[in-house]
Amino acid sequence: MQTNKKICIAFLGNALNDSRITNLTKSLKEDGCQVSVISFDWFIKKQNIINNEVKVYKLNKSKFSFFFYLRFAIILIRDLLKQKSDIFFAEDFYTLPFVTTIAKLKKAKVYYNSRELYAYLGGLRNRPILQAIIRTIEKFFIKKVDLVLTTGKMDSKFLESYYKINNTLVIRNIPLYQSPKEKVDFRKKYNLPQNSLILLYQGVLLEGRGISLIIKSLKEIEQAYLIIIGEGEQKRNFEKLVEEIAVEERVIFAGAYEHTELINYTAGADIGLALIENISISYYHALPNKLFEYIMAGLPVIVSNLPQMKEIVEFYKVGEVVDIEKGESIVPVIKKWQNNKELLNFYKKNCLSAAKELNWQEEYKRVKSKLLN
Repeated sequence: MQTNKKICIAFLGNALNDSRITNLTKSLKEDGCQVSVISFDWFIKKQNIINNEVKVYKLNKSKFSFFFYLRFAIILIRDLLKQKSDIFFAEDFYTLPFVTTIAKLKKAKVYYNSRELYAYLGGLRNRPILQAIIRTIEKFFIKKVDLVLTTGKMDSKFLESYYKINNTLVIRNIPLYQSPKEKVDFRKKYNLPQNSLILLYQGVLLEGRGISLIIKSLKEIEQAYLIIIGEGEQKRNFEKLVEEIAVEERVIFAGAYEHTELINYTAGADIGLALIENISISYYHALPNKLFEYIMAGLPVIVSNLPQMKEIVEFYKVGEVVDIEKGESIVPVIKKWQNNKELLNFYKKNCLSAAKELNWQEEYKRVKSKLLN
């Protein structure tokens, strides 16, 4: 299907580090669309990153969040008003009101990418007033959009039931089918022992992602090192925890990398970890892109016992599930894999086989007719 549609994507995050936007943009361009992206970052050192297609505006975070969101809103509204697009994508809740309002003024289609159940994020579980505000805003705008995109069938069912809508479309966070071009040698890069086991967490550094559990587990596992790829508001707290339990030499905060380079780093590890905690409805529904990125890179995975992740891991036999809610530890699994290389290789082989199905090219084929109608 070839088209010449003009598309604008808006996102409160860095689009260059976001696999969902990167893959979507690539596929839309291959189908003849003109795509422009408006995004934001508060970690980059540069003032702004501007190219022909993607804009990343630097925002400064301070204790006065009002000014952060005010600057975000001013820049976003200004840029949206300049767009002459056929379809606007609101890539998160934060852009939803602005994108929907301006798209409707321009008589363009608008799609809302509900990446999370935003009113039920883990960080908001003890903030009922803010949850109520988000629900109220989302309820008003979600009924005005043409299509609601979700990352899993459980989110679609929840939103359709909760907001009484019937226009959701599941697009899972799945990476491009590819192999690493220049696999990073972490042992050489960080001077790690050749017989060491390298554990990997990649993604945003937030509470409820099992990062603390992983760090604490290192005390019980010899010759295991943890690489953390990503940035986030809880990074300093995790660094303090590493210092408190004296595992500084075995935890490496490697920073964030552009999505196009990420697989080279992912493939440098031995095991991928996605131990999301059941602290909210949104987290209970988790089907994160890191799970599929690990599989694409050939990394056997250890995941928490949440339904959508469990379904993938057990169906494709790419790793093991632990019930952290019942106090199960990842330590026995890792020790078992350390002593049974054949089992680790079995899971690795299954990952490479599963990647032939669990890739963005196949996912996009399934949904593109609905996106470009």
